[in-house]
Amino acid sequence: MVAVRFDAVNPLRPRTTARRDYHGRVIALGVDPGTATCGFGVVRLEGATLRLIDAGSIRTPQHLTDAQRLRLIHDALVQLISVHRPDRMAVERLYFQRNVQTAMTVGQARGIALLVAAEHELAVDEPTPNEVKQAVCGNGAADKKQVATMVGRLLGVALEGARDDATDALAVAIGSCYRAAAEPRIAAG
Repeated sequence: MVAVRFDAVNPLRPRTTARRDYHGRVIALGVDPGTATCGFGVVRLEGATLRLIDAGSIRTPQHLTDAQRLRLIHDALVQLISVHRPDRMAVERLYFQRNVQTAMTVGQARGIALLVAAEHELAVDEPTPNEVKQAVCGNGAADKKQVATMVGRLLGVALEGARDDATDALAVAIGSCYRAAAEPRIAAG
């Protein structure tokens, strides 16, 4: 079996497979889907405070078949769920792609993430890229640099050197946390 390589935002943080208990109001796992590189971000919202729990990229070897790569993404997401026990998962929706091949592979990785969420009975958010930008920056037309800057500010961390897919996944997770916090108010009317 080929090992999946995780590129973490904080490479000094030790990785463990032991279960953790965060006692947070909501923990969200955000996913920026891709077959070669799939970004992930785990964020906790407690009260009005956001905290970075984990983030990085799941990178699959190029020489593997699509089926093997998707299996590795599945297994890595299952591992992240077993370690962090999120309450919900957010998977960014596919935006318009001119390259049909790219759209197909991103769609396949997105489907795997949704399957993992269903297998673990997690609440699922499926925001569009513009909805993620609106949630994090207040502007649905924000560029990647603006999103990364706001993610760092909201989480109180420096994200210099972090991969775009990890930063994007954190933004997706932050939006999911905000949505979870708003749901009781929406239901109350």
